[in-house]
Amino acid sequence: MNERLAADSSANAMMWPMVPRLLAQHHYLVLGTVGPAGDPWVTPVFFVADGTDSVLWVSAPTSRHSLNIARHPAVAITVFDTQSPIGGAEALYLEATASVVDDTARPAAIELLNSHLPKHQHLDLTDAGPAGQLQVYRASIRQHYVLIRGGDARFDNPVDTRLAVANPDS
Repeated sequence: MNERLAADSSANAMMWPMVPRLLAQHHYLVLGTVGPAGDPWVTPVFFVADGTDSVLWVSAPTSRHSLNIARHPAVAITVFDTQSPIGGAEALYLEATASVVDDTARPAAIELLNSHLPKHQHLDLTDAGPAGQLQVYRASIRQHYVLIRGGDARFDNPVDTRLAVANPDS
């Protein structure tokens, strides 16, 4: 990415709308975690965006990615459409800190997750809590990036790259 673009706030304003759109449009993300020996692990998870600075999902606390989060909460996330034609993908890359949702926030988190699940798959507090088989997780996003396709006429980049963006209203 050229220096002019990196410092250009108009690029941020132009590309930021991709963030809420892709978070709302997609149902799965790829979650990257780090194991105890520094080994990487990625897994797809169903998610729901809670605004543009947080995503929620449910997982078994004994799953590999959940155990990794318990040891090392820094995560990397990618959101993209796997059905996009080659050369036509849009993507978000997110740097975040993940944790189990606390007891006071769990009811609202489950309600938000349920708003995106079919009725027969709705969760309740006994499903996703200390006594349940699942936990509700939240990734608090520290940095958003958007994919800039190589050769994009709006930018001076011959190959795919990413652009850090931030909400211009924040």
